[in-house]
Amino acid sequence: MKEVTAAIILKDHRVLIAQRAPGENLAGKWEFPGGKTETRETPQECLKREIREELEVDIEVSDFFGESIYAYHSGTIKLMAFWCQWISGEFTLKVHSNLAWVSCHELDLYEFAPADIPLVEKLKSILS
Repeated sequence: MKEVTAAIILKDHRVLIAQRAPGENLAGKWEFPGGKTETRETPQECLKREIREELEVDIEVSDFFGESIYAYHSGTIKLMAFWCQWISGEFTLKVHSNLAWVSCHELDLYEFAPADIPLVEKLKSILS
């Protein structure tokens, strides 16, 4: 099972979501940004690295938010999400086609990757 991380970044009562770019696995689906952990890397280290690589911003990773296990055709992933804070940098799209800051009431307007859906539901229950 692959371990994958996701950042729950809030700003002004809105959460950051990212749309997977054309040509990427699950192209067009929305997700909480993050990525796969590397050997001997903690989930927190992975999140800092992935967000820096994919969005060119620095974050601070804090408490564990929740997890989702999902079996895709390509294999099963364990998606671990953490509350994060945007520290510095300007958001730049590298592997995503779009970014959005959305309220919890707007989350249902976006088509999320299957592994992210339980995290979306949990976030809606906490923030609404």
